[in-house]
Amino acid sequence: QVQLVESGGGLVQAGGSLRLSCATSGRTVSTYAMGWFRQAPGKEREFVATISWSGVRTYYADSVKGRFTISRDNAKNTVYLQMSSLTPEDTADYYCAAKLATWSGDWSYTENEYDYWGQGTQVTVSS
Repeated sequence: QVQLVESGGGLVQAGGSLRLSCATSGRTVSTYAMGWFRQAPGKEREFVATISWSGVRTYYADSVKGRFTISRDNAKNTVYLQMSSLTPEDTADYYCAAKLATWSGDWSYTENEYDYWGQGTQVTVSS
């Protein structure tokens, strides 16, 4: 079992920045690919970013590319999502998720490939 707890959400003005954290516990998370997803009010949950367990490979949704950066510190069992140049369209509940990796570069943007999910943290961007 892997437990995921997100933090760092809040209210920020458009153009501002936030850093989300996802603290993990349980099994060794260094062998898990990690992802961030978000769900805006009245919308389906969507992929945001993913990172391989090695940290070498990352992939982003087009909507956040160049503005968001995913990273991980396996020694601290924590995954981060640095968000900058935020817009009201980024307002959503943000979830981190863990996927048992099949190789060091494994990652996924597919929601149903993830095995564990956090409870989410809310991000609100005001205009």
